[in-house]
Amino acid sequence: MIAVPAAPELTAATILVVFAGVFLICFMKGAFGGGFSIVGIPLLSTVMDPVTAGGLLAPLLVAMDLFALRYWKPATWSKPDLIRLLPGLVIGIGFGFLLFRALDHRAIAIVMAAVTLAFVGLWLVGGANVTIRPRSSPKAVAAGVASGISTMVAHSGGPPLAMYLLPLGLSKDVYAGTTSLFFTVGNATKAVPWLLLVRPAGIDWELMAACLLAIPSGVWLGWRFHGRLDQRELYRACYGLLVVTALKLLWDGVSGYFA
Repeated sequence: MIAVPAAPELTAATILVVFAGVFLICFMKGAFGGGFSIVGIPLLSTVMDPVTAGGLLAPLLVAMDLFALRYWKPATWSKPDLIRLLPGLVIGIGFGFLLFRALDHRAIAIVMAAVTLAFVGLWLVGGANVTIRPRSSPKAVAAGVASGISTMVAHSGGPPLAMYLLPLGLSKDVYAGTTSLFFTVGNATKAVPWLLLVRPAGIDWELMAACLLAIPSGVWLGWRFHGRLDQRELYRACYGLLVVTALKLLWDGVSGYFA
């Protein structure tokens, strides 16, 4: 088991910063179905260490996902893709949990960033158009496993899933709904392992309770934003977020070697 980090101080500034980070993640879930939780972690990391932030987010992500399913109903799920993706996701989470201490989180972050930037680069070279490609079971399994490992290690499972789903040319609602259910299963699966690894203190639970208030409004505003985007705009936004996520992963990985 990893060392349990010190609990953050429960100050007004801490509550405000964590609330803002959770709200941002909720907005992303409402707008894109999930997969970009890492964009909110930098805010949390200003008032607590990243491991504590991971433990704090683990149960909150489950609550966000369950609320988001109010908008992303079964009609928005691509069931053929989920059947291919979910087994690999669960296997990846299990693998990530078993090797949590042994895995070099920095190297994983750098590799994931490089692959993601290459994927976006190829999209730009191809004219930034959505080229529809056929489904592939091996690619789906690989994406599920990679997403499971990265979401368990760093709450950054979005890029592998996006790299599989975006080339399929799904409608914007089906893309978001499929992503939402994928991470509902993933976050529910990894919640207990994360809590076992981090063991949140009483203050952490108080922060979680305060942040529950951010979920309804954050998800709803994200969902309204999703409705204003057309298909092309949503796909461009997703590719743009992949770049942001990749740069954040690259920074975390490289700076980790000099910490």
